[in-house]
Amino acid sequence: MKKFYSLPPLPYSFKDLEPYVSEEQLKIHYEKHHQAYVNGANAILEKLDKSREEGTELDIKALLKELSFNIGGHLLHSLYWYNLSPASKTKEIPEGIIKEKLDKEFGNFERFKKEFIKAALTVEGSGWACLTYCKQTDRPIIMQVEKHNTNVYPMFRILLVCDVFEHAYYLDYKNDRAKYLENFFKIINWETVNKRLLEIL
Repeated sequence: MKKFYSLPPLPYSFKDLEPYVSEEQLKIHYEKHHQAYVNGANAILEKLDKSREEGTELDIKALLKELSFNIGGHLLHSLYWYNLSPASKTKEIPEGIIKEKLDKEFGNFERFKKEFIKAALTVEGSGWACLTYCKQTDRPIIMQVEKHNTNVYPMFRILLVCDVFEHAYYLDYKNDRAKYLENFFKIINWETVNKRLLEIL
């Protein structure tokens, strides 16, 4: 039996990220927007399955582009939920191996934060700011992702993601993306970021 995508369970309740992300904002983001990417990816997989069974032709180029967009949306959101945590359980400055790598690369945490926020503010259109890790150079590298699938560094492990689609913050922050990003750093689950890094070192 072929498998399809599904929403991952949230590791906290809808109220737990307040006051930085409201219950309403989180619920709509998770249940409506993330679910839409899951549904979109699964619909395309079903269309591909049906075409192969019936021997019919499809516009593969268009379908694969749409599939990339929806799978990217699903996977990036799945990372996003788990690199967030209630403020009461987080530390604004990371500890452990991730701090060592950030200090070595950027000089200090504040410089990393400044560059990360700048990347998130300047994504063209909708997209993501990500902290990735390159094993070949042993360097953490910031990545901008337009939409869910453009400007991706192939094979770089993503350690931290920030959603800068308006659907991630508009109910709480309107068009003030900078304020959303400043508050994003108050609910980062650095323990999860550390674990993601340790898995590949």
